[in-house]
Amino acid sequence: MILTAGLSNSSFLGYPIIEALFGKKGLETAVLVDQPGTFVVVSTLGVFVAAFYSKGSPDTFGIIKKVALFPPFLTFVFACLMNVFSFEFNDDLQAVLLKIGSFVTPLALLSVGLQLTFDRKSRHWKFLQLGLLYKLILAPLIILVLYVLILRQYSEVIKITIMEMAMAPMITGAILASTYGLKPKLSSMMIGFGIPVSFVTLSLWYFIVSFI
Repeated sequence: MILTAGLSNSSFLGYPIIEALFGKKGLETAVLVDQPGTFVVVSTLGVFVAAFYSKGSPDTFGIIKKVALFPPFLTFVFACLMNVFSFEFNDDLQAVLLKIGSFVTPLALLSVGLQLTFDRKSRHWKFLQLGLLYKLILAPLIILVLYVLILRQYSEVIKITIMEMAMAPMITGAILASTYGLKPKLSSMMIGFGIPVSFVTLSLWYFIVSFI
């Protein structure tokens, strides 16, 4: 529940939805929310939570090692260093990498979808409802109350942040939970049901933020 309800799908869903609603300028904010925000959290604290609650006795050194050697985290650090030293791949290599990267999301959805079952007697339904209630309603509501009603912030950045918080659960978080044996069926249900349901709730949230 921490890995799925606690992390937003801020890139796969977030980028196209934010760009459609707020334009290219909004997409810049969405990238900031995702890359140094959500992505870093899942690559560090997310791995820590998954390793800590997985089967077996928690090993501090082992957990730190898993975080430090988590491939997406290493790639992020490498990308940051490339930016610092202004290093870029040539256009041909970039085109190849973009082609390869375009397969990541469909394969991730396929791997989650293969685990999705519709067992009416499953004990996970109550947890699914609780997780989606928090992820799609309560989490963005907390941001709305804190920043708009209490701190009186009305900028477009706040609107985009609320919308990103209202996105469906993060696919990487669900895969991470499944990989470490943390209720794989519930993790896949959070994605399988969360994504279609979020299209309805996102419409409601956009209606709300449009009045801010």
